[in-house]
Amino acid sequence: MADQNSSGLDNNTVMGILSYLGILVIIPFLMAKNVPFVKFHIKQGVVLAVIEIVLWVVSGMLWQLFAIVGILELALLILSIIGIINVVQKKEKELPVVGQFSKYVNF
Repeated sequence: MADQNSSGLDNNTVMGILSYLGILVIIPFLMAKNVPFVKFHIKQGVVLAVIEIVLWVVSGMLWQLFAIVGILELALLILSIIGIINVVQKKEKELPVVGQFSKYVNF
């Protein structure tokens, strides 16, 4: 029971959830990157974080695309929620559209 906190989530689940919370992907990367389940979700979280950073840069440079960037950010939020649901359900399921790019993340 040492792996569980008061809510009943084990450490790997918490690390997997953090993988989908933007820059917080650094925490599981530093603490649990050698756990295969967590590593799978870290890679997908890194892809989402990189896309988010690119959107920030684009929206800063091309403010005229604000509406399109907003829609894309909503899509990233939905993908993050899907990823978190997969973590809680203990699934290693690739995210729609962007999950395929996680295979290019190596560490």
